[in-house]
Amino acid sequence: MSRYYPQEDRQLLAVDCIIFGFDHGQLKLLLLKRNFEPDKGKWSLAGGFLNKSESLDAAAGRVLNQLTGLRDVFLEQLRVYGEPERDPGGRVVSVAYFALLKVEDYNEDLVYGNGAHWQAIENIPDLLYDHRVMVDKALRRLRRKAKTQPIGFELLPESFTLPQLQSLYEAIYQKELDKRNFRKKILSMDLLDKLTEKDKSASKKGAFLYQFNQSKYEELVAKGFYFSLDV
Repeated sequence: MSRYYPQEDRQLLAVDCIIFGFDHGQLKLLLLKRNFEPDKGKWSLAGGFLNKSESLDAAAGRVLNQLTGLRDVFLEQLRVYGEPERDPGGRVVSVAYFALLKVEDYNEDLVYGNGAHWQAIENIPDLLYDHRVMVDKALRRLRRKAKTQPIGFELLPESFTLPQLQSLYEAIYQKELDKRNFRKKILSMDLLDKLTEKDKSASKKGAFLYQFNQSKYEELVAKGFYFSLDV
């Protein structure tokens, strides 16, 4: 223990990760059944305590990597939760992060080996402590940012169809969107590269595949472009 501030109380510092994925037309949340006390067996977010030698961002990245095998995914600090009685195990301050990942990229063996499961956001089970508060906060942040930043593409495969893109936004906002208006809005921004290949999984005719052009987006932003997809 440091010789400085000996009179001050000591607290535990943790991180909790709200991990979103998009699969089969549903926005999903990665949850775990807690395998230790207190509250063993209850549904929980992925989390862990901060190591002495790491930053908060590094701790959140470590938790995410240990659960999914992924690095360099969208990860953003959400808020600090520090109510004195929030955790019956002790005085724990938690810094919440939310992450967006492509479900086809994660390591299934790690996820299921850790007892984690994907749950559709409309069917989230009861969560321990203030974890549901964290999830609701993350959903509001995601919905707000998806209108003004192209973060939705973090949830899609590298190549996708326009119906898949619309389905994603419908899942995020939990409402049906007009097909013609949505396509007009997204194509008018000229941020998608149309490929010659088609996805024929949904019909014989198929739908053309597209890719989001990140470098073009960054060039346009430097010139004052403002992403706007108000749904």
